[in-house]
Amino acid sequence: MASIPIIQGRVLKLVNVVALLLLLLNLVECRDVVSLKSDKHTSHCRKHKASLADFGGVNDGKTSNTKAFKAAIDQLGKLASDGGSMLIVPPGKWLTGSFNLTSHFTLYIHKDAVLLGSQDEKEWPLIPVLPSYGRGRDAPGNGFRYQSLIFGTNLTDLVITGSNGTIDGQGATWWDKLQKDELNFTRPYLIEIMYSNDIQIFNLTLLNSPNWNVHPVYSRNIFIQGLTIRAPTDPISPNTDGINPDSCTNVRIEDCFIVSGDDCVAIKSGWDQYGIAFGMPTKHVIIRRLTCISPESAVIALGSEMSGGIRDVRAEDITAINTESGVRIKSAPGRGGYVKNIFVRKMNMHTMKYVFWMTGAYGQHADDHYDPNALPEVSDINYSDMVGENVTLGGNLGGLNKRPFKDICMSNVTILAHDPKKSQWNCTDVSGVSSQVSPKPCSLFKEQPIKCAFPTKRLPIEDVKLKVCTP
Repeated sequence: MASIPIIQGRVLKLVNVVALLLLLLNLVECRDVVSLKSDKHTSHCRKHKASLADFGGVNDGKTSNTKAFKAAIDQLGKLASDGGSMLIVPPGKWLTGSFNLTSHFTLYIHKDAVLLGSQDEKEWPLIPVLPSYGRGRDAPGNGFRYQSLIFGTNLTDLVITGSNGTIDGQGATWWDKLQKDELNFTRPYLIEIMYSNDIQIFNLTLLNSPNWNVHPVYSRNIFIQGLTIRAPTDPISPNTDGINPDSCTNVRIEDCFIVSGDDCVAIKSGWDQYGIAFGMPTKHVIIRRLTCISPESAVIALGSEMSGGIRDVRAEDITAINTESGVRIKSAPGRGGYVKNIFVRKMNMHTMKYVFWMTGAYGQHADDHYDPNALPEVSDINYSDMVGENVTLGGNLGGLNKRPFKDICMSNVTILAHDPKKSQWNCTDVSGVSSQVSPKPCSLFKEQPIKCAFPTKRLPIEDVKLKVCTP
């Protein structure tokens, strides 16, 4: 006869599966409403349109379309100053390696279309590592890394969308090579846009990315909405973060559902001395109506690569299920930089290891040349109106002895522990205030009758409309 803990575990898994299905149904319903509303109030159709099939594309899932994408975008890119262009990916399975996008351009993936990432490494060109990282994250790579499946740099007015079309990176071979230490260069991302402005990515399903899914970097005015992102969690798909704004300004992420082998949203700004020298923070970020499942990582992570600084992040209406931590701040000596003016409210968490997690000991470094005296500043962190159910530990908060994490505020927070008899707080080198937090936090937090701050002034990115256009 199965033991009671085993039976409970099976019941919990069943509950999570049911919850996942309900959330998926809810997301589809919400996404349709968002699309209709946006289409009613704004439209943005390019003057010129073409189909990938017009450029020799073959939708059998076996024939490479890398050259067809290049030919199509090269041709359509010539029309940027004449009303822009749209490339339509019709129904079918379209195998492709990495390709580059252009400005004043829409990539539209039909609801019955699937882009498949090529398994041939020759179809993934090498590009320089990011200057704010100084090396590849998987491997130094002699200064190079693999280019993402969908890539763009120095672009203006770019839209990547569809009627819930699918991009499948077929990342299993990349995950296997990483785990076997067979990679000479860092794995490609699914979508990476660099040094660009006015970027929209919406109404898509992203599957099995080789690495991070969506990576806007050194860019501004980015609107991401209605993405379903999925990667295996058992066995884990390493580093398949959902959305990672990196040294970006004015970012809006809304109505996304993410099942990930790593953080669902990770906000970054460079690594150690390279990020300090590059000096480009991530700031003015909005995250709303995000649902996350990530048994091995966080709903929202700040860092650990945060050496250029992170500030003014606003997250609300967040749901987490079977996720390691709600909000996680990761840093270490050598990072420098700062994480400050962070605001999180209306967060509901079910089956969590931690609700709050901060660490100043996340000691992965780009190389041995970092300055151990470059200490990060973590301050002005605000949490309010949060509920965690079936939680192992409410807070695991560890700052730095030489620079404690300070000015942390928690108000109206209820944590329902898996084991109520176990202490729910582990705190060192942190300080702040709390109000109506149950169970009561550690003594480093002074109890005061307050409501933690959340900004009321709107950001310009909140007034941006989706550029919806149905072919």
